[in-house]
Amino acid sequence: MNAKDLPKCPIEATLKMIGCKWKILIIRDLLDGTKRFGELKKSVKGITQKVLTSNLREMEEIGLVERTVYPQIPPKVEYTLTDVGYSLRPVLDGMKVWGKDYKKYTKLLEKMKG
Repeated sequence: MNAKDLPKCPIEATLKMIGCKWKILIIRDLLDGTKRFGELKKSVKGITQKVLTSNLREMEEIGLVERTVYPQIPPKVEYTLTDVGYSLRPVLDGMKVWGKDYKKYTKLLEKMKG
């Protein structure tokens, strides 16, 4: 993807890159470091092998993830965030803070109603 393919709005551009829940969860798990395909499959609950493969390929194409294949039998493949991928840490950190605050807010509302 190049700059001319991105929407003018920066928020829209970000959503175009990481807008699906699976990509965000894959990035979340790769922020801790390099992972093999099987590790990602286990840690991203509910994702199918096909969807994980598809998302990893897309993320590699747009420069968020780097794929390393080791020439051995059975094949060993590892995925690591690129510098661009790691630059999403503040975005995910912000989502984490917002999610925690929202959970507190909904609990408070439940107490007030009940």
